[in-house]
Amino acid sequence: MTPDSAPSNTDELPPEHRAGTRTVMRRLLPLMFGIYFLSFVDRTNVALAKSALDSQLGITAAIYGLGAGIFFLGYALLEVPSNLIAYRVGPRRWIARIAISWGVVSAAMMFVQGEWSFYALRLVLGITEAGLFPALMYVTTLWFAQKDRSIAIGWIYTAPALGLLLGNPLGGLILRLDGLSGLRGWQWLFLLEGAATVVFGAILLFVFPDRPRDAKWLSRDEAEAVERHALGTGARPHHSGTSGWIRAVREPSTVLMGLVYFFNQVGFVGLYFFAPSMVQQMQVSNPVLVGLLSSTVGFGFLLGVLVLPRLHRRARSDFRFLGAATAGLVVTSGLFMAVSAPGLRLALLAATAFFAGGILPIYWAVAMKRLRGIEAAAGLALINTVGLLGGFAGPYLFGLAEARTGTSASGYAIILLTAIVGLVLIPVLARVSAPGRVEALPSAAFTGGETRSRP
Repeated sequence: MTPDSAPSNTDELPPEHRAGTRTVMRRLLPLMFGIYFLSFVDRTNVALAKSALDSQLGITAAIYGLGAGIFFLGYALLEVPSNLIAYRVGPRRWIARIAISWGVVSAAMMFVQGEWSFYALRLVLGITEAGLFPALMYVTTLWFAQKDRSIAIGWIYTAPALGLLLGNPLGGLILRLDGLSGLRGWQWLFLLEGAATVVFGAILLFVFPDRPRDAKWLSRDEAEAVERHALGTGARPHHSGTSGWIRAVREPSTVLMGLVYFFNQVGFVGLYFFAPSMVQQMQVSNPVLVGLLSSTVGFGFLLGVLVLPRLHRRARSDFRFLGAATAGLVVTSGLFMAVSAPGLRLALLAATAFFAGGILPIYWAVAMKRLRGIEAAAGLALINTVGLLGGFAGPYLFGLAEARTGTSASGYAIILLTAIVGLVLIPVLARVSAPGRVEALPSAAFTGGETRSRP
């Protein structure tokens, strides 16, 4: 299946919208995919360097866990203001700025000397990347009708999935450059992957359109249809200025969605930062083989983001579907803890990632139903900020668990616990998101800020 085949069930929409959406899937989504792929590779390549950083610089499991997680703390600090800037100046310039600056910092990771420089560079890496993902989600609200968003977000989420599936084996190969030109393998890893991001960010500055009307590859009728239907009819009325974004961040459904996302990220981020260590502790020492086997997490993630959003489109209830997927995560994490055979554990790594990662596009599609304009920029950034705090907590807790037990796999207890908490929160989220709480207006009411030209 290709991206341009994704928008189905749109027979009631005009042909110019269907044609325009297929073109957007072909032309815009690859750019969004590419930058998110590189961001994921640059934030997680440290997992492959973990053993070398321990043996060469004395960065222990506990130090590594805190440093891996502190990236998300830096990211969270500037998440909301960063996305508000993207709303003001346009996604093209802001996303390109984010990519170039974080690529430089990612390459600078090659100069890590010990614990404190590791913490400092991971923190700055998070600060420079702040706002990327919610900016991509905000772009989605400008280009896709509500019914196409879970599919579009699913395609965007193939980027981190492939970042794990392909990035780990690629990183394992780069580590084999150890000693070339006097550099360690982990230094080559940071340098080459950071440089690739700088180049791609510069390309985005010239080819990424801010809105449908700016896309030279859409006809005028297609651009108007795509933009009109992206506005939708089920969101709250748009409130521009300070009151709009304050209202968004105080909305109970936004806060609760952030909490559900937080607990998902505690478990899932911890998993992909410690999966290579889990594989190594299965008596695998070759770095290429470690990268290849740990990419089972990426395989499960990829399968999840391709399958679950399509199943979601057929679901009668968003929240029952979220509950079912979260229950699947509870089951797979419990099974992992109950078995010890390496082959079964590798399969359950993939199954865990299928549910923990595959559910992410549905989170965002559900959140977008209630937000638009500056409310979307602020509300989506808030949800991601809360989730990022989970991304900070997850690796830190996994590191403490490994330091206490001696095994990386002990972190699976954290995955199980957070999945259970998420499962309990979903019915609460369903109640505060009941249809009666949403102010539905006819599409004619949606004029103003979202369709006006930028100064």
